[in-house]
Amino acid sequence: MTRPFLRAPLDRLPSLKLRLGLLIVLALGVTLTTMWIASALGVRLRLAALTGLVVSLLAVQVVARGTTSPLRELARAAGRIAGGERGVRVVVHGRDEVARLGDAFNTMAAELEETDRIRRDLVADAAHELRTPVAALRAALENAADGVQPADPEELLGQVVRLGDLADVLLDLSRLDAGASTLERRRVTLADLVDVPVDAPEGLLVDADPDRLRQVLGNLLQNAERHAPGATVVVRARATPTGGVRIEVEDDGPGLDAGDALRVFERFARSDRSRTTPGSGLGLAISRSIVELHGGTIRAEAVVPHGCRMVVELPAGGGPGKTEGPV
Repeated sequence: MTRPFLRAPLDRLPSLKLRLGLLIVLALGVTLTTMWIASALGVRLRLAALTGLVVSLLAVQVVARGTTSPLRELARAAGRIAGGERGVRVVVHGRDEVARLGDAFNTMAAELEETDRIRRDLVADAAHELRTPVAALRAALENAADGVQPADPEELLGQVVRLGDLADVLLDLSRLDAGASTLERRRVTLADLVDVPVDAPEGLLVDADPDRLRQVLGNLLQNAERHAPGATVVVRARATPTGGVRIEVEDDGPGLDAGDALRVFERFARSDRSRTTPGSGLGLAISRSIVELHGGTIRAEAVVPHGCRMVVELPAGGGPGKTEGPV
């Protein structure tokens, strides 16, 4: 819900300091003018000065109200967000520091709303993923207990392994989010990290944690094989002008659905086409966290006429990174 961010009479001014300065000049001008008028009417000096002060205070109060109203609206909106509302926004007028504060508030509120949505989806999706193997285990054990069908040890082991794998993945993702995972960087070649041929210049080295980068490439290859069975998958690497490395994992499968290029990196994100394929839906989310931990970026691109290309760009050294949208 949008709250009014009241317009100040002087909100066209680009600086709050300039606005306050004009208010001081206004107060002084009103005071002197009132004193002059009162003196001309024969009013004593003290009374004229007091009258001028009162009139200037009233004038400044009227003009300054519009300046302070946005701050009060921001305080009320912040209190509503603290109380659990996530759709609160303020309407911003002007170009000064208060207006920029309003823009920053709206950005923060939008990010909080999106974080809450992701958290709710994560809990729901995690519960759904856990329910499937638990239900299979329960059914098998109940059948065995009732004497309907003897338990199949391989089936039980498979479900237990699935539960364990999901728990490991969630724990790994939690550590990455908390910043508890550290990198042991060294310069390695991609050929040492994957079992498929890599189209890369001879001697190209990547400054990365080998185990973590192997995990990223493994996730990308598994994702391509899972969602494009039988497709040709190619891994390429090139140096970037800034001294980093660009890695591409490309397949000639059916490609991404419209709008999925960003969603594929969300936790438990599953496109309509991929819901029938096995997997936790966390591999790309973990890959994103690992790439960002390296200070790099990861994105999905559509391939013409069909196919999907996952692009990882790692800088020459460490630094804060981000996930980019489709190009």
